Parts: sequence; C-alpha cells; structure tokens
Amino acid sequence: MGRVEELVGRCRSIVEDISFQEPRRWKEEAGDAKVVGHFQAYFPEEIIHAGGMLPLKVAGGGNKMDTRRADSRIAGFTCAICHSSLELGLSGRLSFMDAFIFTSICDLSRNLGGLWVLNFPDTYARILYLPQNLTSEGSIPFLAFQYRQIKEDLEEKVLGRPISEDALRQSIAVYNTNRRLLRQLYDIRRESPWLISTVELYSLMRAGSLMRREEHNRILEEVVAELPRREAKPRDKIRVMLEGPFCEQPPLEFLEVLEEVCYIVDDDLMLGLHWFKEDVKEDGDPYWNLAVAYVVDTDYTLQQHDERPPGRDARFLAKVKRAKAEAVILSPAKFCEPALDEIPIFMKELQKEGVLFLNLEFEEKMTSFDQLRTQVETFAEALLFY
Repeated sequence: MGRVEELVGRCRSIVEDISFQEPRRWKEEAGDAKVVGHFQAYFPEEIIHAGGMLPLKVAGGGNKMDTRRADSRIAGFTCAICHSSLELGLSGRLSFMDAFIFTSICDLSRNLGGLWVLNFPDTYARILYLPQNLTSEGSIPFLAFQYRQIKEDLEEKVLGRPISEDALRQSIAVYNTNRRLLRQLYDIRRESPWLISTVELYSLMRAGSLMRREEHNRILEEVVAELPRREAKPRDKIRVMLEGPFCEQPPLEFLEVLEEVCYIVDDDLMLGLHWFKEDVKEDGDPYWNLAVAYVVDTDYTLQQHDERPPGRDARFLAKVKRAKAEAVILSPAKFCEPALDEIPIFMKELQKEGVLFLNLEFEEKMTSFDQLRTQVETFAEALLFY
C-alpha cells in the first residue's frame, strides 16, 4: 500500500465512522475544549476555529443506521439528511457537541434548528441566516453583522471568553491554505482523473470537516506531493461532471458505481468546503472579509436564487466546459426542494448546448446499487455512439 492509499484509507474510516471517534478523541485530548456542530452546506468555520474550538460539519449518517427515532419527529416525505442528522443526536452519537448552528438554506433546515432546541434544550442552537439576494447592496453588511452575532453568542453561551480579531485572521489564513490545497486536488483530478478518484478526493476532503484544519492541511500537503509519483494509467472512461449533491451527500458506494465507467472530473460534493474561488482577504475586518468572500467569491449553487452576472446557468455551462466534461450527471437528493426546483433549468440549458445528461436521484440511506449500475452503464454506452 502506497502513502496516498494509506492517507485515503485513514480519511475514509473517519468519514464512515458515525460514532465520531476522531472529534471525540480531539476533545478528550484538548481538555476543556468545545465542539461546535454546524449543518450543511456552508458555515464560516474560521469563527469557531479562532476560539480554539473544533468545527464539526454534521452531514447526516449516510446508510449506516436507521432513523426510527427521527422518523417519529419529521415527516417521511422530506430529505434524508435532516432525518439522519436528528437521529445522530437522538441516538446520543452527538452528545459530545456543545453547540449546533443551522443555516437557512431550506424550510426543513430552519425547522431542524427548532426541533434541536426542543429535543436538546441544554445545547446551544441557533440559525445563521445567509443572504439569498447576492446582488443587493445590503447583502455584505447583513452577513458581516450575522457573523459578528454568531461570534458574540459563542463567546457568551459556549466559550466563556472573547474571540479576538487577530485570532480570526490567523484562522482565515489556515483555512485559505486548506482551500488552496483542495483546489490543487480538484485541478489534478480534472486534468488527470486516473491519479486520484472522486471517492478518494471526497474522503480526503470530508475528513477535514471532522478534525482540526492544521492536521488536515498536513494530510493534504502530503497527498498533493505524492500524487505525481503515483503509478496509474488512463483508462477508457467518459468524462462527466456531477451536479446536485451540494447538501445531502450520496453514499460512497454510489460514487464507486459511477466511477466504474466514468471519470468524475468536477462536482459540487461537500460544496461548502471548496466553494470560494479565491483566498479570503487576511488583513482588515475579518467578518467583512468573510462576508465578501461568500457574496462575491463563491461559485453558484442550487441553494440560492443567484442573479449575479453572467447568470447561474451561464456559470454552470462554463463549469462543464472548464472540466472538459463529455456529459453531465444531474443527481439531486430525493425530496430536496432547492435542487429539484432548479435541475430542470439545467436540463434545458444542456439540451440547448447539445450536452448529454443523465438524471439520477439518490438518498443517502440507499443500499442497493444494481439499478444504478445498469443506468450508468447504459448511459455510457449511449454516449459512445452519440
């Protein structure tokens, strides 16, 4: 086993561990440290990190558990990630968390915050309201104010001491390094997808949401250095872009089936971890800089009604072309309203451009993949004769 395989294996085991032994170990070793959870898809983890706390991205429980407790509290015809995230709490798996912050990306995400308060009254919980109209002059001041409120609440109700602006600037620098390394891995995969698979890249990336970023940076630096020396040869696979799982995440087995016949050369998996196109400015007002990064330097996402020029549809097509994708797999989560509302628009744009696409809904809890394999193989064969 090579060094890359060893690091990927470690990260995959962390990702698949729904008992959260990695963050539990960190908290035990750090003494009186705090762990602050946050829900998909984006939260400025730098604020948590600057207080010496561990940011924990809660992204559901995958297909490793049932959700019988959560199903008694949330309607069954809603997205699986909210069910399984609540189940993680109700089953005691997140008992080590000191706070949980939700975002306003959809109705269920907002309501999940209220459910958390009802079921866990001793855990601090609140909602971060992210701006939807990114063209408004008020979006950056509004978001900077929201970030400061979050910081003040964490100081008063969780940490018990101030979070300095200097500490936040240092945390922004750490996260800028992390995002640069992820961009490098995405570039390598885009240009030479045989050197690193999407399952490997995803495992490496998502593990960072469960550990301190300094440690994660060391892992990514080693992988980036080792990949050019990796022995791998190109195979005869179609190049596809995966779009849709920005919030709820597909099972790793889902990605493995796709990669049996496709090179996934770009995606929006765990979007909040690699969303920014540029580094966040490290000098000046850190809260303002984080707000500017969100409003100005993020790529499009299905969770926003994004009217920034040249338009979300144009930026989506530009992403397809930049990835040199031969086709697109549109894969929204079942019952995900933000994605399901917008995917038909992307279908229309792809049809105009003559780009083939396959629509594959998924659920994080799916365990059978035979039908998926047949669909993907048929799609790849059709593309070869298109």
